[in-house]
Amino acid sequence: MELNEANLQTLTEFLRKTLDPDPAIRRPAEKFLESVEGSQNYPILLLTLLEKSQDNVIRVCAAVTFKNYIKRNWRIVEDEPNKISEQDRISIKANIVNLMLRSPEQIQKQLSDAISIIGREDFPQKWPDLLTEMVTRFQSGDFHIINGVLRTAHSLFKRYRHEFKSNELWLEIKLVLDTFAQPLTVLFKATIELCQTHSTDVNALKVLFSSLTLISKLFYSLNFQDLPEFFEDNMETWMTNFHNLLTLDNKLLQTDDEEEAGLLELLKSQICDNAALYAQKYDEEFQPYLPRFVTAIWNLLVTTGQEVKYDLLVSNAIQFLASVCERPHYKHLFEDQNTLTSICEKVIVPNMEFRSADEEAFEDNSEEYIRRDLEGSDIDTRRRAACDLVRGLCKFFEGPVTGIFSGYVNSMLVEYAKNPGVNWKHKDAAIYLVTSLASKAQTQKHGITQANELVNLTEFFVNHILTDLKSSNINEFPVLKADAIKYVMIFRSQLPKEQLLQAVPLLVIHLQAESTVEHTYAAHALERLFTMRGANTPTLITPAEMAPFTDQLLTNLFKALALPGSSENEYIMKAIMRSFSLLQEAIVPYVPTLIGQLTHKLLLVSKNPSKPHFNHYLFESLCLSIRITCKANPVTVGSFEEALFPVFTEILQNDVQEFVPYVFQVMSLLLEIHSDSIPASYMALFPHLLQPVLWERTGNIPPLVRLLQAYLEKGGASIAGNAADKIPGLLGVFQKLIASKANDHQGFYLLNSIIEHMPAEAITQYRKQIFILLFQRLQSSKTTKFIKSFLVFINLYCVKYGAIALQEIFDSIQPKMFSMVLEKIVIPEVQKVSGQVEKKICAVGITKVLTECPAMMDTEYTKLWTPLLQALIGLFELPEDDSIPDDEHFIDIEDTPGYQTAFSQLAFAGKKEHDPIGDAVINPKILLAQSLHKLSTACPGRVPSMLSTSLNAEALQYLQGYLQAASVQLV
Repeated sequence: MELNEANLQTLTEFLRKTLDPDPAIRRPAEKFLESVEGSQNYPILLLTLLEKSQDNVIRVCAAVTFKNYIKRNWRIVEDEPNKISEQDRISIKANIVNLMLRSPEQIQKQLSDAISIIGREDFPQKWPDLLTEMVTRFQSGDFHIINGVLRTAHSLFKRYRHEFKSNELWLEIKLVLDTFAQPLTVLFKATIELCQTHSTDVNALKVLFSSLTLISKLFYSLNFQDLPEFFEDNMETWMTNFHNLLTLDNKLLQTDDEEEAGLLELLKSQICDNAALYAQKYDEEFQPYLPRFVTAIWNLLVTTGQEVKYDLLVSNAIQFLASVCERPHYKHLFEDQNTLTSICEKVIVPNMEFRSADEEAFEDNSEEYIRRDLEGSDIDTRRRAACDLVRGLCKFFEGPVTGIFSGYVNSMLVEYAKNPGVNWKHKDAAIYLVTSLASKAQTQKHGITQANELVNLTEFFVNHILTDLKSSNINEFPVLKADAIKYVMIFRSQLPKEQLLQAVPLLVIHLQAESTVEHTYAAHALERLFTMRGANTPTLITPAEMAPFTDQLLTNLFKALALPGSSENEYIMKAIMRSFSLLQEAIVPYVPTLIGQLTHKLLLVSKNPSKPHFNHYLFESLCLSIRITCKANPVTVGSFEEALFPVFTEILQNDVQEFVPYVFQVMSLLLEIHSDSIPASYMALFPHLLQPVLWERTGNIPPLVRLLQAYLEKGGASIAGNAADKIPGLLGVFQKLIASKANDHQGFYLLNSIIEHMPAEAITQYRKQIFILLFQRLQSSKTTKFIKSFLVFINLYCVKYGAIALQEIFDSIQPKMFSMVLEKIVIPEVQKVSGQVEKKICAVGITKVLTECPAMMDTEYTKLWTPLLQALIGLFELPEDDSIPDDEHFIDIEDTPGYQTAFSQLAFAGKKEHDPIGDAVINPKILLAQSLHKLSTACPGRVPSMLSTSLNAEALQYLQGYLQAASVQLV
């Protein structure tokens, strides 16, 4: 694309269309942008627009599009096309920092993100001057520019908080510290002085305080991995100023907004985080400063109000206390009973209260409430922090703390009992307190796994939880109902089974509650209970125990999807999936009606897929209904196809990218159920599956390969007879896959199915070319994964067509090629083959080469006979060799960036492992013994003499064992 006015104009129009709410206008525009993003100058055109366009909406849209383009395409992935030319890369890096610093804040944020994405790949090796270019701007004195630099540095360095330690990381951090730490400290001191100079100018203070917050965040990132020498030497400067800022209160910076945290709160929150980091990781060096931070943070907690804007500050301050009280060093600070009582009374109890803001979120923003409460993204909530502080204190003071809180819990429950309608929040706080006190260790899979012995969970369940669950009005006190359901869910591993069974029918009733939180929790609790393992049964709750409630369960789950706010509720869909999985054939009578509801739902969500988890569980539920029903009665597969194919056709025609891989998996499952031939409806689709565009997307590859394998398995002969012109297309797919290190194993899956299921004559003309392609790939890049797959393939070929055919095809490519393959690949590498079926194929193939290939006995190949036998005995007896050469880097398929939705495997569409040899060979060791016996009968004396001269003693001993087991002898 040329850099000219016409192209800028075109791009502007398409960007405008991508903002159109009408999909008929928006989708084609998105497709157009996708089609041109590989063109040279495309990113430069976007940067020109975001700099020069007169329309602010277009500027912001260009900035967002540019950032997403960088996110998808900057990383260079082996075997994937590189969409950004070297010239564009150089040009972007040369201009982007300047452009970012000159742009208004909204655009500056997008470009800052883009710089950090580029930096993650290119800094420091390929972008060595990035930091110096940024640091020099600190001298500019212009805080719009300085904050742009700080924001970019923050997005660049924050990954240091979660990267694993490595030499490479140390070197990078050292480089950053050498360039950045000193100027950052100078800027920190200068900014604090400017705050004093401008203490009455509110606009100047706002800019300066946002700088101080960013500087504090950078301090956290740069100190996270280890305590840098520079910061240790300058600890006095940093900690004294941090302490002063914590105690500072400037009236000008106080906001009237009750919801949104102001600059002062954000800065103090970050300082609490920094102090907690030092208290946890560098307690020895931080010890002189700790008491004054504890005092300052304690005062902060006691004087800060209950408004939402202080939530982050309060939760970080409490987290600081929680991290301090867990360290043996600081135990003495908390030992006094009065201190503990004071913490409980002034910090923990007030911050566990259910506030009106929480009530609003519960009613009006249920999705966010659930995310925080159930999924643990409540890191920054007061309740979660208070709960962590209780756990921290219980580490050394479990008895006294449990004692203090038991008093509180009892008085709260007494208050509630006096007037439930008014005082229900007291009971909510009591339940939360009991939960915090009782939970010592928790996992996603099992809920609470370790509980405080001083709390009687069962008694509390019977006296206070069951009453709410049994209440006749499920819509009264929804918060308490949700609390009760959550209690069952998190203590499911601690409560006796009879109480869980008592809860199940009650939870099923709560699926009908009007409150989104309440019916979501009910679905989630049922789903978790259904996954619990029993002592002697696969699941704790058996299908027989569920029989009385099955009808109600399925009815209420599907009704719940119709409740306002829950049409795409992932917890309900997951509960549907889990119920199907638990109930198995008990769902068969319901499937005819349920499948209609599931396909209708699929049709609706495919118009605009927005909830990936919901969609995943929807497809899993479809797979389960197919599996379970067809297991009982395979003929019903046709009725599933009737129900699903119209929706699938629409998804494939509209190219709904998120759903295409799922559709292929479900189609594979359906096709694999058919007994022997491919129905016409599938044959019509076959040519479309070979279109190159489908194979461009990484996410499509595994399910498409599996679908093609199903076609070959069910109708290799009919493809050869009726669609022989498609065989080159099929081999074209194999050729594309084999060239990629990430997907070569998928190419082999396809090739193995072609060899196994296609009639021999259909592929005769292509065989030699297939081997040549494999050799070219072996020469260009020989990875362990490729060699393992290659070994399985040549042995499968040998099993299918015979050892002579294998030897002849190798030697037809190049004389003596067969011996090179045996010597350089089969003998040294066969130990690396993994998997039962794969090992069996190799064992049978090698046995055939040893005993059915005359050339092995009568030519210069004979010298390889004993080493090959030794390698085979090694495959049987030695542990698998799973070593990988040092210089070999496996690409993880999930890592490939880009549009392609990473492939999501459907658990319930799983494919049974297929053994191409099957019952023809039960025990390969016996087969080897019998084949050697047969060979020795044909040429007496030869085999024993070859064995006695060059097979090592241990291998010979194993071989004697096989001969004995097979009751044969060598002659």
